[in-house]
Amino acid sequence: MGIIWTIIIGFVAGVIAKFITPGDNEPSGFILTTILGIVGAVIATYLGQALGWYRPGEGAGLVGAVVGAVILLLGWGAIARRT
Repeated sequence: MGIIWTIIIGFVAGVIAKFITPGDNEPSGFILTTILGIVGAVIATYLGQALGWYRPGEGAGLVGAVVGAVILLLGWGAIARRT
């Protein structure tokens, strides 16, 4: 059941991040949006644990996943503009 919640939260975080991030170079589609949110959650969890915001084994919530996805989208846009 945890994997299903991760996918659902990842998808919601990806959709929210796409709405609040400006630019036309972002990936689109259901699968890419879900992957974006999941990777955003992983980034937020890693950074949060490194900075002491989350305990070991504690994951980022929806807000953290959205922040991680926004960071990922901004990086994607910076790379896409160069090529």
